[in-house]
Parts: sequence; C-alpha cells; structure tokens
Amino acid sequence: MPLDNANALIAEYWATGLFVLAVLLLCTFMIGASALLGGRSRGRSKPIPFEGGIIGAGSARQRFSIQFYLVAMLFVIFDIEAVFLFAWAISVREAGWPGFLGAATFIFILLAGLVYDYRSGALNWAPGGSERMHRGSARRG
Repeated sequence: MPLDNANALIAEYWATGLFVLAVLLLCTFMIGASALLGGRSRGRSKPIPFEGGIIGAGSARQRFSIQFYLVAMLFVIFDIEAVFLFAWAISVREAGWPGFLGAATFIFILLAGLVYDYRSGALNWAPGGSERMHRGSARRG
C-alpha cells in the first residue's frame, strides 16, 4: 500500500518538481553564461560607483535631514489611503450609507492629520530665515 501512495504523490506533483528543476537549471545556466561571457575590463574608473550619470561626491555616510523621512512617511500614509479608498470605491453600492460615512470619517481623520502636519511645520522645507522674510513682506504689502 505505501508504494501506491508514493506513486500517487509522484503522479500528482511531477509538474511542480519539473518546474523547480527547470528553474534551477535556468538560474545555473544564466550565472554560468554571465561568468564566461561577461566583460573583465580593468581601469581607473571601474571601481567608482556611477549612479544616474553623476559621479558621487562626498561620503556615503552623509546625514540627511529628518524632513526626507517625514515626507516618505507621509507619502506611505497617503498611498495607503488611496488603497483603502480604491477598495471602498469598488464596493460603494454594497457598502451603502454606512460605508460612505466610514469613508468620510477616514478621509476626515487623514485630513486632520495633514492639517496638523502643515501647522507643526513638517511640510515646511524653507529655512527659518526665509519664513520670516515672507511674514515681513506680507506686513509691508
């Protein structure tokens, strides 16, 4: 009986095993072919990192302003908002008024967060001096 069970498993999963074997062979072929056919040039500029047509200047350990991370987090938050609202828009007829009120509450909370970020200065990238200049010019005009 165990032999019949093993034959049944082989008959059921032979295609998966063949696929895994084909993937492994393809990966091995690609790595081997690139090692044999790849260029082996040496030169003064070869070890220098080249990003987008600009040769890097300075250290890779350079510190960035926290503003970059704040903007990245805001971007992720509002991307998630778009995903939720897209799902809501697809099922708007089934959700009815309770779904509309839930989506409106969701949008209101995110809008309140955006207003808070604006008022706390998280979206202000101008240096401190230029902000004072804008206030001073507004008083004069």
